[in-house]
Amino acid sequence: MARQIFINLAVKDLQKSMDFYTALGFTNNPKFSDNSGKCMVWSENIYAMLLTHEKFATFATKPIADTKSNVAGLFSLSVDSVDEVNNIVTNGLNAGGTEPSGMKDYGFMQQRTIEDFDGHTWEVFYMDISKFPTEQP
Repeated sequence: MARQIFINLAVKDLQKSMDFYTALGFTNNPKFSDNSGKCMVWSENIYAMLLTHEKFATFATKPIADTKSNVAGLFSLSVDSVDEVNNIVTNGLNAGGTEPSGMKDYGFMQQRTIEDFDGHTWEVFYMDISKFPTEQP
């Protein structure tokens, strides 16, 4: 079996969150979804599990963080172009997300950040490794 990553996120409004992640470009896998959780697919190996607070609490050993006022993690998604970065973030903003800061340009990488309704932070970026700085002697 291929190695995969499942990012589990506690959300207050499951349908609203599913609609937001669909706007970002995730698709729903109904096989692993029910009324308390939605499996959202980014790629064949990357998934976001949107879980109601009640469902999330059955897995957690600590209280659920208030991600509207505290950062619990930064999740990054790589894409194939700056245009794709802009399209994804624009779609997320149109679906009700917020952008806490503007585009960051590191020369070899351009990045925008978007937060969902619960404050989960996603960084969408394009990286041109050929422009990555090399050390000078």
